[in-house]
Amino acid sequence: MRSNETEKPSEVSKTSEGSGQIPLIVIVGPTAVGKTELSIQIAERLDGEIISADSRLFYRGMDIGTAKPTQEERARVPHHLIDVADPDQTWSLPIFQTKAGEAIALILSRGLIPYLVGGTGQYVRAVVEGWQVPKVQPDPKMRAALESWAEEIGGDGLHARLALLDPDAAAKIDPRNLRRTIRALEVMLSTGELFSKQRQHGPTPYSALILGLTRPREELYARIDTRIDVMLESGLIEEVQRLLDKGYPADLPTLSAIGYREIIAYLEGEITLEEAVGLIKRATRVFVRRQANWFKVDDPKINWFNVQPGTIGEMEATIQSFLSKFDLLTIPSQKEIK
Repeated sequence: MRSNETEKPSEVSKTSEGSGQIPLIVIVGPTAVGKTELSIQIAERLDGEIISADSRLFYRGMDIGTAKPTQEERARVPHHLIDVADPDQTWSLPIFQTKAGEAIALILSRGLIPYLVGGTGQYVRAVVEGWQVPKVQPDPKMRAALESWAEEIGGDGLHARLALLDPDAAAKIDPRNLRRTIRALEVMLSTGELFSKQRQHGPTPYSALILGLTRPREELYARIDTRIDVMLESGLIEEVQRLLDKGYPADLPTLSAIGYREIIAYLEGEITLEEAVGLIKRATRVFVRRQANWFKVDDPKINWFNVQPGTIGEMEATIQSFLSKFDLLTIPSQKEIK
């Protein structure tokens, strides 16, 4: 690991999640807070590689609307779990857990530091906390019935029903994410147990240092608005049209992501472009508030940093202090731990 001077010594980091033997640096925070650039800078300075924990970045061809790291940024630091599936393929949480574990082991085998970076809370928590996701096989008949019910009462209506049955599960699911709402209901109806109670925590091989990035709310909202304007200027409409031209159906779950569904509605003549842009900005702000349910500012396990000049040095000092407890040359592999 390179030696770098930092601006000032960091106070001892908060208790890390897990007591495993494998060090893992986790960088979280809301959309548009600056995770991409700061994580790249940190990984450059402290010899690491990045594992994406953003579920929107899995899919090929969805680049502009997801603010995917550019090829130039990925050339600066290797990134894992980006462009690993086509839009009509579904990457489940168990698949992500497995692939993330493989990427962490690969990075450590090179003598480098793994950085798990993203804003998809359930994916981050699943890795850090060793979630054991319920292995309930899909029930096509029940799923079809729930989909039919959703057509009758709407996605928001179905989410409201989930909230009545399992408020904790509903609080973690975006009402617009019909696929996840249906899955939660399917698992509950199949097992007779609350979806939120079926997520067990198992042993984890990781000792994770979690760094959270934040900005004042109005500053963050301004960055969101600017980012969306840049997406439009960079060709978001053309990107969505290309996906449709390739034969991906407009109602594909992947294309229900913020930005894509609104542009599809514009392309189909349902709303004006101005209305689409307004809806994207509004939905993104709502999404940011939902992300806060996963990463709370009072969480004692998260070391929070308000992004400003000097933040990078403070983060680096905190990471170096954490890593000083490990001999990276003798880190056991996942197979050895298991």
